Amino acid sequence: MKVTQVSLALVLTVCAAISQNGLGQSEDRQPAAQVPAPLKITFGGKSATWTPAQLAAMPQTAVAVYNEHTKANETYTGVPLMDLLTQVGVPAVPHGKEMRLYLVAVGSDDYQAVYSVAEVNPSLHDATVIVADTEDGKPLAGDGPLKLIDTREKRPARWVRNLVAVRVFSAE
Repeated sequence: MKVTQVSLALVLTVCAAISQNGLGQSEDRQPAAQVPAPLKITFGGKSATWTPAQLAAMPQTAVAVYNEHTKANETYTGVPLMDLLTQVGVPAVPHGKEMRLYLVAVGSDDYQAVYSVAEVNPSLHDATVIVADTEDGKPLAGDGPLKLIDTREKRPARWVRNLVAVRVFSAE
């Protein structure tokens, strides 16, 4: 019986020390900063990856939209998605069978939205689709570092928060 009480007391003492010091780490140690996930775009056998910093250094486009969810006008700035797609071989001006191309945009929470490539291509469609990194002049906060924005959506159902991947496929 005494051995059990001593063992229980020892376990409680160790648990208290762990909770105070964060698993035995010194108190002055800071938690590791989260590194934003890069955006990976794939098409066929090609792929490319961009960090938020690399995207911020590219030519930017600003779009003004009404967000039905927040009931507010918002201004986003970012890189046109088509500029990134062409870097992995998606045709800038598709013809014939290339009109079968579609993409799946994926968020870190695995939320996915589908677009035809024609919908994101300014030579074929009047929408502007960007990979945004700022909202109203400030870095994106609660939606992750990158967000897919489409100016022609009545509701932002296909806007993808915390965008981490865009995969391009061909419909058969």
